[in-house]
Amino acid sequence: MEKAGFDPLPLTIEHGEAAAKLPRLHADPFDRMLIATAIVEGLTLVTADDKIAGYGIPLLSATARPL
Repeated sequence: MEKAGFDPLPLTIEHGEAAAKLPRLHADPFDRMLIATAIVEGLTLVTADDKIAGYGIPLLSATARPL
């Protein structure tokens, strides 16, 4: 990751607490941690999961588009 220019982002207690406070729009615990982390860190989440849009966070669609 670092060779490609990405910095690792460790999960923190703050991320876990934010995930616990999220409304139950999405049941997948891993996705809920991604959502919470994006909220806490002010990040845009790349996803093809339509359920995540209900959280009102910045999203970048990962759906395949025809060329």
